[in-house]
Amino acid sequence: MRNTKKVIAATAAVATLVGLAACGSSSDNSANKGDADKAELVFWGWDSGNSMKEILADFEKANPGITVKFNNTGTAEKTSTALSNAIAAGNGAPDVVMLEDPTVTQFAVTEGLVDLSEFGADKLADDFAAGPWNKLQYNNKPYALPIDSGPEMFFYNKAVFDKAGVDGESIKTWDDYYEAAKKIRATGSYITNLAGTSNDYQPFTAQIWQAGAQPWKVDGENITIDMTKDSGMKKYIEFQQKLIDEDLVDTKIANWSDDWNRALNEGDIATLTIGAWMPVNLMNGAPDQAGNWRVAQLPQWNEGDEVSAEDGGSALAVVSQSKQQAAAYKFVEYLTHGDGAQTMADTGTFPSLKKILSSDSFTDPNTEANKKVNDYFGGQNVNEILSEAAQRKVSAFQYLPYNPYAQSTFGDQISKAYSEDITLEEAFVNYSKALTDHGNQQGYTVTSKD
Repeated sequence: MRNTKKVIAATAAVATLVGLAACGSSSDNSANKGDADKAELVFWGWDSGNSMKEILADFEKANPGITVKFNNTGTAEKTSTALSNAIAAGNGAPDVVMLEDPTVTQFAVTEGLVDLSEFGADKLADDFAAGPWNKLQYNNKPYALPIDSGPEMFFYNKAVFDKAGVDGESIKTWDDYYEAAKKIRATGSYITNLAGTSNDYQPFTAQIWQAGAQPWKVDGENITIDMTKDSGMKKYIEFQQKLIDEDLVDTKIANWSDDWNRALNEGDIATLTIGAWMPVNLMNGAPDQAGNWRVAQLPQWNEGDEVSAEDGGSALAVVSQSKQQAAAYKFVEYLTHGDGAQTMADTGTFPSLKKILSSDSFTDPNTEANKKVNDYFGGQNVNEILSEAAQRKVSAFQYLPYNPYAQSTFGDQISKAYSEDITLEEAFVNYSKALTDHGNQQGYTVTSKD
């Protein structure tokens, strides 16, 4: 049953974009499918690749009975906030919305999105990389289709590794990574930075996902949280605590700060485990290290495994308020699975569609864009390596239906362990309590095992 309290609680007190929606929106959340070939759609999202104008023109040309009004909402946070407001109000929502992958569950639980299996989307599973596809499932049904992918990768500075006598290509396991960290620290650099801020939340979820952790389980309105007794979480906590205790990671530098870019540019931080979308950011943030950085597959917990995880990603969903759901799905399918997906990939989006990931054009080292990236990475065929990662197996992983809060409070709780005020296990016990209390306040039934 739809819980109105949860919908209202998800709404932030900021200006909304409800006024941008189609005038035909209605408070009737059982909106009909409408005519698949004739509609005036409203679409909320952002346009990081500056490709939306071209995509919309191509879609409308292929579907002359459908028009799409795109309202650029600027950021993922503003989009999800505006959608929360429209759902709480019972009207004013768009027909199609772009969301960050982890927030899809939030809106699926509160019945704000359409189960896309009604339109046959469940039959597309094998066409997408497993990581982004799995994040968009709720009760084993797809509530959005992935736009892009962000497989977690291992980036390392070969020049720093060479100075420390470490062969980056030999790092196959997290034990190898630990041994490399000790050698790199002896040269004055750190293998990486970890400050436990909210900006570390996405890499955190990717790394525990790869470890097979299930820190929270969502079953409708019932949620179980297990941050310290779950076997995957224990593995992660013990490993990270060892890095902290032995001063093998820089705990003072936060991701995406000026100090972070400086440390990357000067070689003070030797590696990153982060999403496949990172190459351009490295090129911009650490220009003096051109030719030194390399990319490899993520170290494994067990030697010989090939397990991946996702860090970031976005998706398109059909909103329950829409009276034009059939046409809305046609647009979603076009942009994520049809010709629009190729346009997105051509303008810089890291794809989730397998046929693009495995295409010759995507991995061709001679294209202008690929040449530039490959030169920065010492002549590697970067997209070929990233493509392999995107198609590796992943385990099932869920996000909390109040993921924005989980991310914001992560820094409040976990940073205390990296400043060594408390242990990491104690920090995760506190984090568990904060998540449990918040979930119960939102109207869920949350039980903590910590």
